[in-house]
Amino acid sequence: MTVKEDDTSRRAAAQHAVAEHLRLTAAGHTEEWVELFAPDAVLEFPYAPAGVPQRVTGRDALVEHMGNFPETFDVEFVDLVFHDTVDPSLVIAEFRSKGTALLTGKPYEQTCISVVRTDDDACITHYLDYWNPLVAIEALTPSEVPAESDRSVTFGA
Repeated sequence: MTVKEDDTSRRAAAQHAVAEHLRLTAAGHTEEWVELFAPDAVLEFPYAPAGVPQRVTGRDALVEHMGNFPETFDVEFVDLVFHDTVDPSLVIAEFRSKGTALLTGKPYEQTCISVVRTDDDACITHYLDYWNPLVAIEALTPSEVPAESDRSVTFGA
């Protein structure tokens, strides 16, 4: 196998891991989802609102963090676009979520960019998730809550 073929295979495997991450997250299959991650993987949310950790490390913590997602949002991820990188194990993905916040019935439509690193086995080692927390807060805040009240939310563990 040539270096170019090896890079192409690695890139395809890394992109597949990200696509599977989105599919399993939307389906609420947390136990299968966590298997996409290396045992010591890191999930980071640089713009996390109050009540949501900015960094989650390790499979047990990942399951705990995402455990309530299926009861919080009913979403599908659409318009997935991968941007090629020089490093075939680095994935930059752009996508949207379309769905509903189950607790309020409000729409949850989010635009995301994720920067994902994978290892030699195409397991996710680092997932940097750029999403707009204001969209999540609005979707999870009941309509009857006054605008001046505390709008911090939790939707992980």
